[in-house]
Amino acid sequence: MSFVQELKNKILNDGYETTREDAIKLLSADLDELTKAADELREKFFGNDFDFCAIVNARSGRCSENCKYCAQSSYYHTGAPEYKLLSEEEILEDAKKKEAAGIPRYSIVTSGRTLSNADVEQISSTIRRIKKETKLSVCLSAGLLKREQFDKLKEAGLTRFHNNLETYRRHFPDVCTTHTYDDKIAALQNALAAGLDICSGGIMGLGETMEDRIDMCIDLRKLGVKSTPINVLNAIPGTPFEKLTPLTNDEFCRIVAIYRFINPHAFLRLAGGRGVLGDNGKKAFKSGANATITDDMLTTSSVQSESDFKMIKELGFCPHGFLD
Repeated sequence: MSFVQELKNKILNDGYETTREDAIKLLSADLDELTKAADELREKFFGNDFDFCAIVNARSGRCSENCKYCAQSSYYHTGAPEYKLLSEEEILEDAKKKEAAGIPRYSIVTSGRTLSNADVEQISSTIRRIKKETKLSVCLSAGLLKREQFDKLKEAGLTRFHNNLETYRRHFPDVCTTHTYDDKIAALQNALAAGLDICSGGIMGLGETMEDRIDMCIDLRKLGVKSTPINVLNAIPGTPFEKLTPLTNDEFCRIVAIYRFINPHAFLRLAGGRGVLGDNGKKAFKSGANATITDDMLTTSSVQSESDFKMIKELGFCPHGFLD
């Protein structure tokens, strides 16, 4: 029996937790065998359940942080749109459109290091409106918030907080120097302390190693993350990473499969950059992934929900209904 099959069976039958050494061994495993086994793990723990979400770029550009991949950083000149926090009515209107399209989860995303207390009050009011007037589950991605800010947001009806680690601790200073890996972990821990679920993952193709990707995923597992966005770099002209070589679809599928082995109980969510893969993530959805962000990303277009629903159903998945 191959190592892939042995490891899969230990996870399925004994509740075994994949170690760093195990995951590194998977780097040289036959890709077809690895992705098939990862898909079997996905089916065992989730059946054909599939989770869709959509996001709104609620405040764009002029970000104080220097993340080298980001079109919204004030350090770079990318032509990305710049605007202040959208009004309650603007976000509510967009949320209702997403609900009408059949998307059950909605995330409000803001550029910038964090939110002011006034921003938190406005977003809390917006969340209350969304919860009152729709059936959507509401998430927020808003940087490095404090515990008391999370308490207010949860009271308003927020259910999940998102903050990607982006890359592993070793590589993080090569990607961003205006905040740290530990800053991100602290924000996620603050959200957990407030009783929120957390969503966190990273961007693949920032110059990191496969070992970095493995180490980050293990950290995500330690944090108890149950929703992991897996992005592939969509190199934006004007950013320091604009000329990085894009990942191949096979490389990406290996990452997804290994992440399924490391954290079999998490929704693995294909996020930004799916268009770079050439098949909108179809192959990765048969490599252990079982969630996605649909419709447009923050500053780039993506696969639209109508096409996504069609592809997912053709693959045999059953999209989530409304969760709460």
